[in-house]
Formats: sequence, structure tokens, C-alpha cells
Amino acid sequence: MAQKSKPYSSKSARLKLWFWRLVKTGTLFSLLGTMVLGIFVWVARGEIDSFEELKSSPNGQMIRVRAADGTVIQSIGPSFGRWIPLNQLPSEMKDAMVAVEDRRFRYHPGIDPIGIARSFWVRLRDGRFSQGGSTITQQLTRNIYLNNNKEFGRKIREIILAMAIETKFSKDQILELYLNKVYFGGGAYGVDSASRLFFGHGAEEISLGEAAIIAGLVKAPSNYSPTADAKAALGRANVVVSVMQDAGMISAQQAANVKPAEVKLTTQKAQDSVRYFTDWALPQLGTLISGNEDAIDVWTTIDLNMQRSATAAIRANTPRGSQGALVAIDRDGAVRAMVGGTDYVSSNYNRAVTALRQPGSAWKIFVYLAALEAGFQPEDKVIDEPVNIDGWEPKNSGDNYSGEISVRTAFAYSKNTIAAMIGNELGTGAIANMARRFGVTTPINSNPSMVLGTSETRLIDMTRAYAQIGANGRSVTPYGISKVTTIDGEVIYRAKRPGSAQLVEPYVAGAMIDLMQTAVATGSGRRAQIGRPTAGKTGTTSSNKDGYFVGFSSGLTTGVWMGRDDARAVGDLEGGRAPASAFAAFMKVAVARRPVEQFQTDVVFPERLDEEEDTFLEGEESILFDENGLPIEGSPAEDQAIEGPLRPGPEQDERVDNILGRQTSGRDRGSAAPGRPRPKPDENASPENLLPEGF
Repeated sequence: MAQKSKPYSSKSARLKLWFWRLVKTGTLFSLLGTMVLGIFVWVARGEIDSFEELKSSPNGQMIRVRAADGTVIQSIGPSFGRWIPLNQLPSEMKDAMVAVEDRRFRYHPGIDPIGIARSFWVRLRDGRFSQGGSTITQQLTRNIYLNNNKEFGRKIREIILAMAIETKFSKDQILELYLNKVYFGGGAYGVDSASRLFFGHGAEEISLGEAAIIAGLVKAPSNYSPTADAKAALGRANVVVSVMQDAGMISAQQAANVKPAEVKLTTQKAQDSVRYFTDWALPQLGTLISGNEDAIDVWTTIDLNMQRSATAAIRANTPRGSQGALVAIDRDGAVRAMVGGTDYVSSNYNRAVTALRQPGSAWKIFVYLAALEAGFQPEDKVIDEPVNIDGWEPKNSGDNYSGEISVRTAFAYSKNTIAAMIGNELGTGAIANMARRFGVTTPINSNPSMVLGTSETRLIDMTRAYAQIGANGRSVTPYGISKVTTIDGEVIYRAKRPGSAQLVEPYVAGAMIDLMQTAVATGSGRRAQIGRPTAGKTGTTSSNKDGYFVGFSSGLTTGVWMGRDDARAVGDLEGGRAPASAFAAFMKVAVARRPVEQFQTDVVFPERLDEEEDTFLEGEESILFDENGLPIEGSPAEDQAIEGPLRPGPEQDERVDNILGRQTSGRDRGSAAPGRPRPKPDENASPENLLPEGF
């Protein structure tokens, strides 16, 4: 009797059939894919330059940065040493580079399948690409023909070109090209340039410790460069030594004998403080020009005489253990000087444009601008006395109070009580709106104490705000690049002065200048006097953590900040002392060749507007202007367009009357409210002794 076949036999046969079909199909597609890839590689091979041509071709774009007078102040771009043949380089240098960048360099066809697989495995495990799979050949391809954009199409081209290079050159030729063309940081391309930059000798003399430092730079030249962060560079060098030992290129004893920390680094040439300016200005090139890879000249606004004076003023006046910053803006917005710290080499952190610090009473310009726009006048009388605003009791310097004084005197001697009362009456929203209008881009708090400058700002923003007051209330936009040309002089870009908007009425700006001029002439900013009309304001934060002085004269506006990076208190740091002294030392030189200019402070205040003419926006509940000083869409300010500045109306007049002590039925600007306590001022007191010296 015949035995029946097992029911699963036919199923097993079908599975085998499909398996072999898949194998054949996969093999066919693999062969076709290999043929197509081979064709692409062969075509790419024909377009690759010869070895000699690649040796002579430079890398990177050469940029010469010029001051306003044409002096070259910085050269950026490739710096090449001598081309060193591979057989003249120490084996330690070659081994270190292969060990840390591409251990299987000698065995792959330009791409490393094992490295790629490991990279994807780490991606699946950690959720991000933390290990690269690029070979030395791929890196050379990017260096010569491509860029570092992480695009799929670019990666495919990189793979094809890398395999084409492998078919055209030997492994030794590829390694020689790589070592002589790769970027090592500090502007150095190639091991000879890097060796001379960091160690002061040619690449033929590189030791194992030096080779470990150089090989460690390729991963992140900016982060691991000895000139930028010696500690990080040495730490990375120790990793390279461990990798070399793990790869069997050096013995455990050799690894133990390597002491990267004992490698003697060359003393770097002191960097002039102008680098603070170029570090700020050059990144703007990306928005000014595009698609240009030829050598270019970048003409900047920096005035070298002013820059030297600014550097000297900051170094001479900054309290010991503190930092100082200065920025000077011309009437058209051109930045003429910028110092971001006392020493660029020890700290390249630019405190003039990056640091967020409290401006203290320098912020009061926004309080008084809002007050003047609301109807205050410099000679109006106010009462300087203790105040309590919802439990907040601001104090004057020295805890002294002068009784009935003018708005002019209150500003000149930086009376905190008066600023607090104005803020309470007008609303902090109105003051925040004014700060936004004048270019403050940082967050602004709405606490009552904001009138005393408790919101952090940038020095360049505050300096811009003062420059706009000096421009009689018209907008000013700081800029640092005036034009860009080819080396042959063809203009690629030329700065155009942006349209100027009227931020406040000229009479408001004129009255504000009047107050600021008094602050320098007889008030807290007396040390800022330079022998010609000068307007400005001091600023000091609690416990002397920050000192400010910002002012202008003869069309040049200068802001000075001093303090510690860790925000600890600094003795004798009042804005009227060291910052004002630095301002004066700088400005005396900066404006020496400029004509003396008188301020336009003889202004006529308008009569109170009728209700139907009211265009004032109270802004107490919300901020109506964005960080660029433009009306927020949908807000009441939108229809006012900064072309027509905001002016006070009847309701605001009543609130102004309240703080000035006036009866709303009259406009007697010189009288105080009947029955209000008013200490009688000392008849022998002069404005100079209303506050302690140096406030």
C-alpha cells in the first residue's frame, strides 16, 4: 500500500521556490546596480583632476577684511605650508591620522561598509547619528569637490566620487593629498601649516605627542584647536593615543610615554581687539552676498584710530578683575569702534553685542521719553519723596530726597523715586512700548521696578537707542560692512542706508537731549564731560554688579558697560565713575577732528490736543510694538504707523497732572497740587550736592 505524502511537503517546495526566485531577483538587481554604479564611477573618474593638479589647487575662499581707510585688518582663508611628500612625513603622523579617522583605510574601496553599518546601528540604538561612517577618501572628496551639507543627494555624489578617486589614485597618493589639504583650524590647511602654527616647526619633525594633537583636530577644528581651547585639544590627543594603541599601531609602553600635556605649543600672536568687531561683522556676509567663492575684499566701517582709543580707554578704566565693553555708532549707523572685553586672547566673548546685562538707570531714557510724549516738560515740578508702589519702595542713592525739584533735576541726578512715580502713572506697558520702538529686542518685564533698568539688554541695543535720540528721534540701524568687492575692485555689494522712521516727535527727542545734556553738565554724568556739548546717562545696578554710561557728541554715540562675567559686585563701579571716565577718554580722541555741534534743544511743546485729535496709545495692558519697534498686527498701534509718532491726549493729560500735582482744570506747569506735602528745599543747596559724588 502506497504511503501518502506529508501535507507540508508541497508547502516546503513552494517556499524553496520563492526563496530561490528572490535570490535570483536580488542577484540580478545587485548586478544591475553594480553596473550602474560602475558606470557612474567611471564617468566621475574622467572628471577628477590629476594628482599634480590637485596638489597645486588651493582650498577655501580668501577674504581680506579692511578698515574704513582701506587698511587690511584681517586675512581669512587658506594658509598652506610646504607640500610634504608622504615618505617624508613621520610614520607617527600617518598612523595617528589613519587610526583616528579611518582604521580600515588600506582595505576599503573608498567607502567602508563596516563603518556605515556601525553608524546606522548607533543611530538605531541612540536615536541620533553620533558616529560618522566617512572614510579618509570621502573626507578628501568633500574637501576638494563638495561641501558639508547633510543632504541625501550630496552623500550619493560623495560616495561615487570617493570610489572614483580610489580607482584613479593609490592609497599612498590619497593619504598624501589628505594630509596636505585637510583643514586643522586656525586657518591652517595641511599638516605642515598646522605644525608651524601650533608647534613652530615643519611637519617632518612632528613627534608622537604632536601627531596626536594634530590628528585630533580634524573632527572639530574650532573646538579642539590649541589656540582656542588647549585643554580640549590635549584631551582629544589622549583619545587619539588610546585609539592608536587599540589599533596596534603603538605599544602600551609607547602610549604610556606619550604626554600631550608636555608638548610645547607656540605662543600665539596677540589678537588685536578689532577681532571683536570682525567676529560680529563677518557672519553677516552670508546675508549680503551668496554664491561667491572667489577671493574678496570686505570693507568695514571700523575706524582704527577710534578702535585703538576704545581699547586703551577700556583697559585703563575697567576695575581690576572686571570686564569692560564699548561700542561706538556714527550718525548713519556705521559702527566705528567695538571692544567686547579687556583682552581678546584670554576671552573672545563679545560683551558689546552678546552679553545680556541690566542697564540700571541708563534705561530711564525710555521712562522719560514716554513722560515727555505724554505731556511732561523739563521744567515741570515733581516731588522727590519716599514712595510705596504695591509694597515696592525704591530708594535714591544715599537714601536722600530733595523735595520739590524739576523734571530736569530728577533726570540729571537719576532720582529713582521720580522714575518710579512716572512708571506707576503711565504704566510699565507704555515704557516697554517705548523701549521696543527704540530697538530693544530682549524680553522686558512688566514689574514696577522695570523703570530702574531691571530688564537685561545688550549694550549695542542701548547704544542704538541713544543714537536714535541723538538723531532727533529718527531711526538708526547699526551696520559694520560698507561694501564687498573682488580683489580686482569690482563691487559685489554696497551698503544702502535703510529708510529712516520718525520714532518720536522732534520736540520729544529735543527735550530728551536737553535732559541728557544736563545729566552730563551738572548731574551724575559729570565725568563724561569732554569739553564740547555732550548728552548721556549713567546706569548702576544693585550692589554695583553693572556700570553703564551711554552718550553722544558731534554725531558719535558711545555705550560703555563694565562688570564681572559672573555678575558679582564690583566696588566703585557706579556708572558715573569708571564707565563715564572710559567714555570721556575715548570720545576726546574719537571726536577731536569733528566740528563742535550744538544740540537742537530749543523746542516748542504742543498745546493739549482735543479728544478727537487724540492719537496717544496708553499700552498699559499690553505691549503694542514688536522687537523691531514696529506696531503689532491687530493692535491699536498698527494704525498709528511710526511715521506719525504717538502724542498725548486728554486722558493721558489727566494722569500727567496727577504726578505733577496739577489740577486737571488748569495747565499751570510750574505749580504743585494744593495741600500736597512738599519739603522745602535748602535755599543754599546747588544741583551738584543733591546726590553723592560719582553717582
